[in-house]
Amino acid sequence: MSSALHQHHALCDEIHQAVLDENRFLRQYQRVPDAALLERKRSLLEKLDVSLAALRALPAASVRDPEARAQLEQTRGRILQILQLDKENEQLLLRCSLGANARPAAGPAPSVSMLQKIYARCE
Repeated sequence: MSSALHQHHALCDEIHQAVLDENRFLRQYQRVPDAALLERKRSLLEKLDVSLAALRALPAASVRDPEARAQLEQTRGRILQILQLDKENEQLLLRCSLGANARPAAGPAPSVSMLQKIYARCE
């Protein structure tokens, strides 16, 4: 099997880890990631361009063997995971940028008698 295919799969795993790290950061700190994380993603995207060019240069016959097909399927699965996480990260970033984490103050709790009346109506 082609080393280009192995390298591409390893790069996809690395990208997945970076997107996962970004997801954890966004969930934990609820703010835009720092410059180091963003630079890491930019660097990985540059590597991805090089990797994709190497894959395009492969002869079609080299990806027809069963082992190569299995590697491609694993890589496709990883790419789908990356896309799903990236979509979630975009939503988290949007919430952070819109200040959605500033929750409005909750109103006073309903009284016990009010809750009893509501439950009585439901019965």
